[in-house]
Amino acid sequence: MEERIPGHVAVIMDGNGRWAKKRLLPRSAGHRAGMNRMISLSEHIFDCGVKWCTLYALSTENLRRPQEELDGLFGLFREYFIKNTQTLKKKGITLRVIGNLELLPPDVQDIIRKGEEDTKGGARGTLVLAIAYGARQEILSAVNRAVKEGKEVTEESFSSLLQTDGIPDPDLLIRTGKELRLSNFLLWQSAYTELYFTEKLFPDFTDKEFDKALKSFSERERRFGKVEK
Repeated sequence: MEERIPGHVAVIMDGNGRWAKKRLLPRSAGHRAGMNRMISLSEHIFDCGVKWCTLYALSTENLRRPQEELDGLFGLFREYFIKNTQTLKKKGITLRVIGNLELLPPDVQDIIRKGEEDTKGGARGTLVLAIAYGARQEILSAVNRAVKEGKEVTEESFSSLLQTDGIPDPDLLIRTGKELRLSNFLLWQSAYTELYFTEKLFPDFTDKEFDKALKSFSERERRFGKVEK
């Protein structure tokens, strides 16, 4: 069977803290390991021919964590965007960030927006980072916007009110870290998405493990509720 490559892959990057705990390391070490794996994995995903890649980097619920841990995460975001934006640009990758950026420190907001601006027009693919993102909050914001504007919405027009406007729905959503749930990630967009769960903690989710997910996707039939003739 010829392998089918999904146009859009989304990944819930779970298990960084547990990865560190298993090694008797501070949680910050797990977050750094996860960030390094995120960079390498995204490169592999685009090398496989995927055009859109969305990575769940920080949820709105994560923002309730201790301030010390959040400060470490914000430091990693600063480091990531400063170091990797030009690399993405050279490789033809457009960077896009979804989420409530106003919940982040002002300097992190500025760095993120600069990264998006600097990589505009990359034709090879688009890397979408979900930061301070929550799907329920996204949907409620879209509903309130439609009400405020007096709009009666359809599925198509409602999708245009979401933060993912212009981004195709994911074909494949991968969750690492053993949990079997979506955790407030792309709830509207994942109505017909193929789901793949793995017990691998995210820092251990190798390129080879990602290839297993692609193989699983290739072996599935996607009928979207229709009956094949």
